[in-house]
Amino acid sequence: MSYLARIDAAGPAERWPLVRQLMRSEPLPFYEEMRRDRPVLALPELTLAFRAADCLLILRRHDDFGVDLYQPKQGDYFMAQDDTADHWRDKSIMKSVLDFERIPEMRTFVGERTAEILNDAGGTIDLPKSLTRAVPVALVQKFFGLDEHRASDLIEWSYWNQQDAFHNQPFDDAPDPDAIVAARKKANIRLALYIGRLVLERSALIKIGAGRNDVISRLLKISFSDGVQFGLKKVLFNSGGLLIGAVETTSHAVCNIIAEILARPDVLAEARRVATNGPAEAFDGFAMEALRFRPAFPYFFRTCHKPTELAGGTSFAAEVRPDTTVLAVTHSAMMDPASFSNPATFDPDRSQGDNFTLGLGIHECLGRPIAKPMFSEIARQIFRLPGLKATGPVVLGNQVPDSYPVSWTV
Repeated sequence: MSYLARIDAAGPAERWPLVRQLMRSEPLPFYEEMRRDRPVLALPELTLAFRAADCLLILRRHDDFGVDLYQPKQGDYFMAQDDTADHWRDKSIMKSVLDFERIPEMRTFVGERTAEILNDAGGTIDLPKSLTRAVPVALVQKFFGLDEHRASDLIEWSYWNQQDAFHNQPFDDAPDPDAIVAARKKANIRLALYIGRLVLERSALIKIGAGRNDVISRLLKISFSDGVQFGLKKVLFNSGGLLIGAVETTSHAVCNIIAEILARPDVLAEARRVATNGPAEAFDGFAMEALRFRPAFPYFFRTCHKPTELAGGTSFAAEVRPDTTVLAVTHSAMMDPASFSNPATFDPDRSQGDNFTLGLGIHECLGRPIAKPMFSEIARQIFRLPGLKATGPVVLGNQVPDSYPVSWTV
């Protein structure tokens, strides 16, 4: 039976679980059939869009497709809002205080820290447990000012926020949704106390003219200036957002890059050569192409606000009604030949302008210029290891890698 025949033959309550399983177990052939035969799939729980054109439309039209489902998890944080004054002002402030001119220094730091951890590991390591979370936390501590605390706590707080916001939605199959919510709330109490203490300390230093030049201190100076509406509550929210956005997503991306390239013997040799001999930036194409095939987020979810036609101008045109949860299946979109020529070919030299790995539209990754060199550099250092191989599968804990053991020749 075709995928669609199986979906249509299933009962209404069984269709979304079946589709979800196909997206996890047989994504590429499933997506190919859906783009060809039913690019807009309406189910009782939600509607899925599989073509690149429709995913672009959904993510760019923030007035028509909003992030309503973020709000219960993220409260007043600006990324849980669409076209609001808070969204535009807070995002602009956060971009202005991040040290984008220090990206080469950040990349060097990430590479050195990764190499140090690998050197101490002695030929075997579990990536998420000992490396792919530890390195982004170290960067957050050094460059963003979230220091003076145990890295393990920062990792835990980031983990539960990511779990609840992106993998514990009403349409998800999380094993214990209430427990995830409770863990996120507990984590946020501890996170708020930690950042609150940092804010008090940095505020006192600023008042006596001995302030530091980290991100939190810059946010406080903006808040104290009264030049814009950016109170202390926003300093707390946005400081926590830097941590939450940096750790788990980077870990997931790196694990996927490693797994995808290790599964491709024809690509692996060239990836190793470039990682070992080329300039650091030369590996970025391998990282982005691996994530096109195996993204950390296979879709982005939105809530329809306005009746909107998807697959317009085709025989599959369908209207999405307000209050419908819509999944822009960007994993499928990145395999759409309408946007990527020869999409089944792993091509590290291809243009990645339409790659959805870091999002699109007003909700794309805030730290996009930092994120790509960070996950690419971590992966590059791993592929410099001689005889690198996976010694076990990527084990997911509610959709994110919790274990992925690899080894190499010492």
